[in-house]
Amino acid sequence: MIDVAIIGCGPVGAMAANLLGRLGLSVVVLEKEADHYPLPRAVHLDHEMMRLFQSAGVIDRVLPDMIATDGHLHVGADHGVIRYMGTVGKPKPFGWGNDYFFYQPEFEAHLRASFSANGAIKLLTGAEFVDLEQHDSHVSVRYFLNETKLHPERTEQHLNARWVIAADGSRSPVRKVLGVELDDLDFEEPWLVVDAEVEGPVTFPPITGVPEGADLQRLSVMMCDPARPATVVPGRRNHRRWEFMLLPHEDDAEMMREENVAALVGAWMRQVPHKIVRAATYRFHGLVAEQWQVGRVFLAGDAAHQTPPFFGQGMCHGLRDVANLAWKMAAIVNTGANEAILYTYQPERDPHVRGVIGAAVAAGRYICELDPAKAAARDAAIRAQAAHKAGETAADLIPAIATGFILPGTPAAGTRFIQPALDDGRKLDDLTGQGWRLFVRSAGADGGIVADDLPDGGALTAWLEAHGAQAVLVRPDHYVFGTGRAADLLAARDRMLGLRQELAA
Repeated sequence: MIDVAIIGCGPVGAMAANLLGRLGLSVVVLEKEADHYPLPRAVHLDHEMMRLFQSAGVIDRVLPDMIATDGHLHVGADHGVIRYMGTVGKPKPFGWGNDYFFYQPEFEAHLRASFSANGAIKLLTGAEFVDLEQHDSHVSVRYFLNETKLHPERTEQHLNARWVIAADGSRSPVRKVLGVELDDLDFEEPWLVVDAEVEGPVTFPPITGVPEGADLQRLSVMMCDPARPATVVPGRRNHRRWEFMLLPHEDDAEMMREENVAALVGAWMRQVPHKIVRAATYRFHGLVAEQWQVGRVFLAGDAAHQTPPFFGQGMCHGLRDVANLAWKMAAIVNTGANEAILYTYQPERDPHVRGVIGAAVAAGRYICELDPAKAAARDAAIRAQAAHKAGETAADLIPAIATGFILPGTPAAGTRFIQPALDDGRKLDDLTGQGWRLFVRSAGADGGIVADDLPDGGALTAWLEAHGAQAVLVRPDHYVFGTGRAADLLAARDRMLGLRQELAA
């Protein structure tokens, strides 16, 4: 029997395999397609994902094919800036830039190449999930192995796993077998998504109020124009993306016709050579599964939630999901932690996802406004709000974990922990490694990494002082477990893991 069966080898499933395999668990990934999807879909990741790539040991593979950009710009009906969520000139407390764009086929290939070298991970392509049966100690998964040169007949197979992670997409056959319903957050708008290879800069209309130092070519620009809301997204090398809202009288199939797509994109390109790679219509909507865990089966990624793409957090949600599961499963397998810790998965992730989806839906409602008078009033209201802010970035949308495997009532519990740059150019995790990390202000009997001894320019010491803490205990997924006295933090963690008696023996 293996530790984990992963259904689906898109980015979320592949990332789960990398994380679990690196932690020493045995993994089988079932993927119904023969190869990864050849066209771009998701395009954006944030700093937290880059840190998780460090954890999974894949950062050196994925980084060369990503482009760091400067944030998000929302432009009103009068072509003046109404909202800027930018990072130009701002510090990078988590070690990475806040926004990265990539080309999904390359990204997926890197993730698969990374885990293929791990003998504990097995990928079965052409393996189509059929059904599952849950038992006290494991899940039995049935699947069809489709015809290949090695297997000329379509045959039914099965495997037994301690747990199953269903990363099988928005239509999720696993979710349907489990009978899990989706909570509809009441947002659905039709958009045309176009990917292109371009040989020059995008031509923007005159935009007023662009912040100093911000480069339109390095921003995700949302044109909140009631004539047609649209987004222009940068990409790695010569890849660019446009998203156009379909108007009430427009037909999906008609708008995907080559001449219509060419007309929409051509207005932004003028004399710049470009080639359309893909055009597809989508319904942007907000959906969250009512149950993320059914027995030993866990929904992750689009199987558990779908978000409007206005802040580029769709894939990020899924990668956070599997990072949350991976360290908990590893604690059970490797150190004998109580399996009950897995029941913290949905309480931690569901409010987190709903908070971000709520922000995306709220932005979507004002972005999709088609009434010129209401759009003008919207612009005035958002500019008035922005005048009272000191500036924001997309990182500000991510809430802290409020309940679950944290020590509530301690400062900063549930927040993402910083990753300062070191004097030698490395980042904090490169020095301290992964897993649980205890940072203390001064050396003591409880051990821990002494903040004053770190070559980080005093960042860790300043963080502890700002939170009035003698110590901070950081989870393997880089969220703060709690702050306080080192001995108290370790005892609380072990108690929650169910390890107190075992460690005392």
